[in-house]
Amino acid sequence: MSGVTTRSRSKTKNGNGVADNNGINGVRNGHGAHRNGHNGCLNGFHQNNTHGQEELGSSKMVDWLLNKLFFPVCLIICTPNLVVLFWYVNAYCGGSYGEMVRRLYDGSFVHTLIKIWSGINIVNRFTVGVVFGYMGYAILFMRILPGKTIKGPITPKGNTPIYKDNGFLHYCVMMASFGVLTFVLKMYNMTPTVVYDRFGELIAFMNFFALIFVLMLYFKGKYFPSSTDSGVTGGGFLFDYYWGTELYPRIFGIDVKVFTNCRFGMTVWPLLVCIYALKSYELHGFVDSMFVSTVLQLAYITKFFTWEGGYMHTIDIILDRAGYYICWGCLAWLPALYPLISYYLVSHPVHLGYIWTVVVLGLGLLSILVNYLADKQRQDVRSADGKCLVWGSKPRIIRAKYVTDTGDERESVLLASGWWGLSRHFHYIPEILLSFFWSVPAGFDNVLPYTYVIYLIILLVHRSFRDEEKCSKKYGTYWKEYCQEVKYRIVPYVF
Repeated sequence: MSGVTTRSRSKTKNGNGVADNNGINGVRNGHGAHRNGHNGCLNGFHQNNTHGQEELGSSKMVDWLLNKLFFPVCLIICTPNLVVLFWYVNAYCGGSYGEMVRRLYDGSFVHTLIKIWSGINIVNRFTVGVVFGYMGYAILFMRILPGKTIKGPITPKGNTPIYKDNGFLHYCVMMASFGVLTFVLKMYNMTPTVVYDRFGELIAFMNFFALIFVLMLYFKGKYFPSSTDSGVTGGGFLFDYYWGTELYPRIFGIDVKVFTNCRFGMTVWPLLVCIYALKSYELHGFVDSMFVSTVLQLAYITKFFTWEGGYMHTIDIILDRAGYYICWGCLAWLPALYPLISYYLVSHPVHLGYIWTVVVLGLGLLSILVNYLADKQRQDVRSADGKCLVWGSKPRIIRAKYVTDTGDERESVLLASGWWGLSRHFHYIPEILLSFFWSVPAGFDNVLPYTYVIYLIILLVHRSFRDEEKCSKKYGTYWKEYCQEVKYRIVPYVF
């Protein structure tokens, strides 16, 4: 990210012509301390309102204990163990969470967990070679492949991130390289499916590497930041480790979040899907359930990379700092959970038959199409500044003004018609449906194949609240007007 900083001291007026800070993003150093027009501390209470200040103080203390201590600590402790347990359930419990729970509680829970970890050979030539070999290869092509220059949205500190848009080309090169590697290995009676056989070692190694990497990012953002969108949050070391100390870190010119999120996480996902599909073919021949799940996942991921420039405008990039939450998640959580259905299908082949294969595949592809059309519709309206047609009619738009931390006035176009007239986060619906369609070929013998679906629902509902909070503080009365125009959050007439 190249930080192009703009500075302005000008006052900005809201829609009523009154100078205030309604609609300001006001995020200080990229964390959750927001201004509201009262010197950034009183939250609308008068200084002499002692009782109000006491209530505010108690509220802040509860917020700090829950959101900046309890939840981050729980996630940092639990999620590294969960990614190993995802593998363990498949490898040793027949894909049954019930069997895993029985084994964990037959003796001491902690003792059993330690036994699982101690049985994994974490650091060895294979794990180090595969992980760092891939990373080096991915970084090489990340640097040398061509791509047009694109800009992300301006940050609260007035910086504009700049990217090289070569994600789709990079994805194609990685997938083609995998095909060539597979062909060469097969010539010498070897196979890349050794990754499936030793996945426990790989995911455990990624666990430890990612934890150390995030710690390094903590110190980098604190002492050697790449831009002014950096620094400690005031929530303490644990929260800063969890959330990050820098919004757009770069190391030797490499954008860290682009690498962890896209060049590693989102690229390793399809590679693992292909490895698992190949392993299934080696063991069982052609299996239609694996075919359906593989095609749908690869189609979705391919769509993602064709749209990667738009991803640089999402909450993952523009709000979430490079800490445990994002970077560890993309390096360890994503490879363990997202292709979990494919890992499961290797040892649990299901034969759907021609009719169900066509039905599930068709519904999944339709979900991808609807998701694509919804995203494209919003981008087209913004690119045309609202001067276009949506479903044959002039679009209903709200021109929402806001002011950056540097005092510059900006404007966003909020679309309130077409797909985006149905609900404010309509695009989440086809994403959830798609994840169900690539999971349902596994049948209903176990819950594990639907782990990603359950996780995605929780993630997107939580993200909708985060996004709405951000937009409410950024756009103020304009966002209230938008919510009155588009009444439903995700599911029309329901939620």
